Amino acid sequence: MHWMRFRDPAGAVRRGEYEDGTVSFGGRTYDVDDVEVLPPAEPSKVVCVGRNYAAHAEERGEEVPDRPLLFLKPPNAVASDGDTVTLPGDNYIEHEAEVAVVIGEQCRNVAVEDALDVVAGYTAADDVSNRTDQSQEKNWVRGKAFDGACPLGPVLATPDEVPHDASVELRVNGETRQSSSIEHFIFTVPELVAEITEYMTLEPGDVIITGTPEGVNELEDGDSVEVEVEGVGTLSHDVERR
Repeated sequence: MHWMRFRDPAGAVRRGEYEDGTVSFGGRTYDVDDVEVLPPAEPSKVVCVGRNYAAHAEERGEEVPDRPLLFLKPPNAVASDGDTVTLPGDNYIEHEAEVAVVIGEQCRNVAVEDALDVVAGYTAADDVSNRTDQSQEKNWVRGKAFDGACPLGPVLATPDEVPHDASVELRVNGETRQSSSIEHFIFTVPELVAEITEYMTLEPGDVIITGTPEGVNELEDGDSVEVEVEGVGTLSHDVERR
């Protein structure tokens, strides 16, 4: 099943079932073009995983980590399908296609074998990254946490919809730049959930973005980005400089 958060024509925020370009709630069905699509989750935090594909670590000239490399994005970084992300300053910005895991219940100290029980579903993400500032700081606040730096969407797909080897692809202006599969993860989703909840409580709606494959590249003013995750669909957003 696919769920979409949206604002209906009356201005109310709803969560409905998405199918074939329509979303249904309370006995009414809306064309997606007639509603405002919202991010599929409202996280208190986005926990991000760095270098979870060996080929991406190699293209960055960095070592594969022996445990998940974690950092955070705040709620203000979340953007929606169809949004336009404002790129900060004249910095060098890159795209990062990622599979996002949405947490379904409050959890802490989750065992690997139980980790999928706390997963509500999956969506697509773009970890928009300001490399200029990221290279100059250790906590990556300017590099990763600016407004709109984490587009999510367009829907939440329940776990049964997403294959264990789901493909991940990113296109810029229709040109494919990243193409891989979650079977190339260094750390699996259960391993990530277990590691993260050893250190912090995850709340319903919190998001884990699971790392990007090779092929990251520069984003420029006016670019249109599509992140397609098999079983989820396609997240689309534009970027601009002001």
